[in-house]
Amino acid sequence: MAILWMNLALVFIFSFFARYASTSAVTTVGAAPYTTIKPNRLLMLGAMAVLVLVSGLRSNIGDTFNYRNIYVDNEFTWEYVLGEKDIGFGILQMLLKQLSADPQIMIFTSALITNVLIVFVLYKYSRMFELSLFVYITGGLFLVSMNGIRQTLAAAIAFTALKYLIDGSWKKYMLAVIFASLFHQSALVLIPIYFIVRFKAWSKATVALVLLSIVIVIGFEQFSSVLFSAIEDTQYGAYKEFDEGGASTIRVAVTAVPLLIAYLGREKLKRIFPLSDIIVNLALLNLVFMIVSTQSWIFARFSIYFGLYQLILISWVVKLFREKDQKFVYFGIIVCYLFYYYYESVVSLGILYKSNYLIW
Repeated sequence: MAILWMNLALVFIFSFFARYASTSAVTTVGAAPYTTIKPNRLLMLGAMAVLVLVSGLRSNIGDTFNYRNIYVDNEFTWEYVLGEKDIGFGILQMLLKQLSADPQIMIFTSALITNVLIVFVLYKYSRMFELSLFVYITGGLFLVSMNGIRQTLAAAIAFTALKYLIDGSWKKYMLAVIFASLFHQSALVLIPIYFIVRFKAWSKATVALVLLSIVIVIGFEQFSSVLFSAIEDTQYGAYKEFDEGGASTIRVAVTAVPLLIAYLGREKLKRIFPLSDIIVNLALLNLVFMIVSTQSWIFARFSIYFGLYQLILISWVVKLFREKDQKFVYFGIIVCYLFYYYYESVVSLGILYKSNYLIW
């Protein structure tokens, strides 16, 4: 765990000074101008490099062991790749195995692509870059990226399509999502999302989404029966037997608080960040899936996709407070997420980081 704490410290330091040495520019969305902050690129690359090295040089955590065994035990011929469920990841492994039979190259390459894409999107849209990366680690998504390798890789690819979602370039958005689905088919859930999130935040549709999640929780047995009957002949049919309980209410609360603040300061948020409607709606979908996941943890897998947008939202909520209160709120977020990180990683999960290259 010492390496993970060092990772958190170094990433925060690099990203904090990246924002400290940032430049600002006025961007116009429609008729609404707003100030964008561009962190120092060199220091941003330093934070990115730390994330990639820590993730890419690991030898354990989650299903890393299984991925290593699959890489070692199989010959990635075209026949094998086309016979698997996610051919994009199969092709990636086929190419990598021509370079090296050491599975570390696959772990490192996946970590490189995933973290580079995520950091670049946060670099572009976050108001407080270091806060987004801090919550990326302490909120658990960084650990998840070392567990669900294929799905997080797909999520990172789809995350880069945010620009097309904002611009209304639906063809480019769909192509990006379809490409992401080659690495994990669950990314296809993002196709209808294009039509769901392009409405004003906190509208009647927002209320309908929250009510839908509550109805699903109340009638979960009926809902799950219908859902698993629909997917029983697909690669996800085995999830019917998945029984590891539900997500904790603490995780739901952590997801809900930034949205509550965004709602209370919705007018100011719209003024200082005109792109906020789409970000808020995506973060709201993350909350919906987290609420449903209290009944079955499998639904929390969708937070791999939608939790990334929460990282952008939380970097703006500090600015919704009065200027004299912003430091207090900023440090409050840091402290609360530190406690949450300790509880999740040490107390609840007992994470032990191992590496054949990083020795502490």
